[in-house]
Amino acid sequence: MSNQVVKKSTIEIEVGLNSSNVPESIKWRATDNPNGDGFTECKAMTLAVFDKDHLDTLKIDLWTKEMQIVEMDRFVFQTMRSLADTYYRSTNNEKLANEMQSFIDHFGRQTGIITDDQSDSEAGGMNLSELY
Repeated sequence: MSNQVVKKSTIEIEVGLNSSNVPESIKWRATDNPNGDGFTECKAMTLAVFDKDHLDTLKIDLWTKEMQIVEMDRFVFQTMRSLADTYYRSTNNEKLANEMQSFIDHFGRQTGIITDDQSDSEAGGMNLSELY
């Protein structure tokens, strides 16, 4: 397998701030977005990059004033689910990934995203061992 770059993709994020530097609007677009090449509005975003020289994570979390608590709960739930999946796919540490998922299930139940009459899979949750 070659390490040569054969394709590049661009992701743009545009944040509109008010006079107090609070986000009023967040828009993004990407060259590989299947939904088109125009800007798409969103209410929240999180971006994390791992600096290879300093071995540190740089992170940006932004949300607009329009973001409701119930929406933030769902955003955090889905983000944590994705992180557990990413952790598993990159490390194959099924035990720890499933422990992460157990907390995410707890979070989903506490916030009402997962209800007693709803299974975790219906809420979009997963047991990572079932995926691979």
